[in-house]
Order: sequence, then C-alpha cells, then structure tokens
Amino acid sequence: MAKKADKQKKNAPPSIENRKARHEFHIDETYEAGIVLQGTEVKSIRAGKASLHEAFAYLNQGEVWLKNMYIKPYEFGSYYNHDELRDRKLLLKKKEIREIDKHINQKGFTLVPLKLFFKGGYAKILVGLARGKKQYDKREDIKEKNVRRELDRKVKGSYSVNL
Repeated sequence: MAKKADKQKKNAPPSIENRKARHEFHIDETYEAGIVLQGTEVKSIRAGKASLHEAFAYLNQGEVWLKNMYIKPYEFGSYYNHDELRDRKLLLKKKEIREIDKHINQKGFTLVPLKLFFKGGYAKILVGLARGKKQYDKREDIKEKNVRRELDRKVKGSYSVNL
C-alpha cells in the first residue's frame, strides 16, 4: 500500500512555489483560487515549466487577474500555442473578491501568488494578501532561519546509541 502512495507522488504534477514572496512580504491571509488556462498551458504546468517570480494579482472591474506569470510554450504544441505572459483570470467567490478589494484599497496591501498546484485535476493557485516587509524584518527572518538550522544540526549530531 505504501508503494502505491509513493508511486502516485512521483507521478503527481509538481507544485510551483514563489519562495521569494514569503521573504519579501508578510502574508496576512491566503485564498485558493482556480485559474483560467488554455490547453497547452495545462500541459506545460504539468511538466513543471512555469514561474511565479515576477507575477502579481490585481482587481479589474470586480474580477481578479494574474499578471506576469510565465508559462513556457508547450514544446509539442502547434501554432495554437499560448502567449507566455498573458493575463490570466482567477476564479474566486464574490465574497472573497469583496474581502480582497476591501484590503487592497488600504495602504500597503497587495495580492501576491504563492503557489501553483493541481487539486482534483484542476489547476489552483494560492494567493495571499501581503504587506511589504522592511529591511530589518528580512534580517530577523534570516537570523531565525540560521538559528533553527544550527539547532537542527546540533540535535542531529548529538544522538548516540549505546549498544
């Protein structure tokens, strides 16, 4: 049974993360949204050929759009291939869009994509309401990360087995 679960994980499409977003922003709230894609875009994402590094989301006439998300053209596609950096519509409930609109209108908030993944065969994107970090906040995060890493190394090396 465990072998079957491991096999499914290996065949599962990769999740694409925006690691830099968590370093650059304080994430206050996250929303899981569907994303409108064309056929060859889905195949490229399943192959792991996408990037969220320069992407951001914005509201336009009551709809949420994702801009600058790069999806490499599908290598086996024909002239029906998609545009790499086109704007893509995000699918959210009206209540969630109203909440996002309320927060974005406040000073300092932005909507940042955090992770692109597949759930139940559908492409989903995790977007977060974010507030920018100051330089000293980033330094504190780096310090905490280094301290955790050192503790893990010491704990890992301190185990001794008495036989």
